[in-house]
Amino acid sequence: MKGYLVLENGSVFSGERIGYNKDTICEIVFNTSMTGYLEIFTDPSYASQGVVMTYPLIGNYGLTKEDAESRKPWVEAVFVHEIAEMESNFRSKMHILTFLEENHIPGLQGVNTRKLTKMLRQAGTMRGKITNDISNIDKIIEEIKNHKISNLVEEVSSKEIYTLGNGKTKIALLDFGAKQNIINSLLHRDCEVTVFPQDTHYSKLLSETFDGIVLSNGPGDPEDCKVAIENIKKLYEEARVPILGICLGHQLMGLATGAKTYKLKYGHRGPNHPVKDLKTGRVCITSQNHGYAIEDKSINPSIAEVSHININDGTVEGLRYIGKNIMTVQYHPEACPGPEDSSYIFDEFLDIVRK
Repeated sequence: MKGYLVLENGSVFSGERIGYNKDTICEIVFNTSMTGYLEIFTDPSYASQGVVMTYPLIGNYGLTKEDAESRKPWVEAVFVHEIAEMESNFRSKMHILTFLEENHIPGLQGVNTRKLTKMLRQAGTMRGKITNDISNIDKIIEEIKNHKISNLVEEVSSKEIYTLGNGKTKIALLDFGAKQNIINSLLHRDCEVTVFPQDTHYSKLLSETFDGIVLSNGPGDPEDCKVAIENIKKLYEEARVPILGICLGHQLMGLATGAKTYKLKYGHRGPNHPVKDLKTGRVCITSQNHGYAIEDKSINPSIAEVSHININDGTVEGLRYIGKNIMTVQYHPEACPGPEDSSYIFDEFLDIVRK
């Protein structure tokens, strides 16, 4: 069946319908990963987004749910040049088309993903609608422009407190949409991880005997997280244990301490973003997934200093807080998908925790 992606600027891309046959409106973003499509589809940071995969062949190694980054897929729609007809991998448990259908995720294949990606780079991230009927384009565009997105962090966060592992170091993880591999990275380093919902009051975290606190990644505009920002402001002021912020957690700590965030033109999404550690001069290839960044000039130098920068565009990729055992990074040190160059961030954080 033929289907279409209509963008809010009026552009139309056609393709063959795959996955679940339904109309949906979402923010259209692109990811430059060659592998790791299951991890991308199940990353809560992609809630409300349709993902354009720039690599031309997707699905060739199938998938296994053991690699999922959360309890369910969060991606709203998928756009690819070609789906592999047959997967080949000894770990594969399911074909990608079966996965999309079972999880009610619509998509298109045969899309000119190169042209679509170039348009998103030039014009910026846009909302779009996947549909079978484009007979009334004007109505579709109006519908797209009226589409509102809110409460994403509340939707993806855990609704209850739970604990994993039995390591010697006790870590509290504030879940704004945490990827499973953040938890795994801590468990593999002899930690016991207690996961808290995104709106947990700061006093709850401070009343327990945790050795450190991690602020997770998550979706959406960080300025929407009013409750979290107020709680993190108190954690900054009163916490006596080290704090690590990742992606959205990095942005929320910045907002809580007076910095400002802004929306990037087309975001950073992929496993190939070079980031320089200003302390060591080392450059790592990092995995990233974010549409917002902290404004460099808004950072109070008496509160925090920039620790990492993006080599491609100079954006802030990390902060270290003056007089506090607080470090935050914009990228994903747990990768998945992506290189493990930056996993040393967990080691640095836990060294501070254990000292």
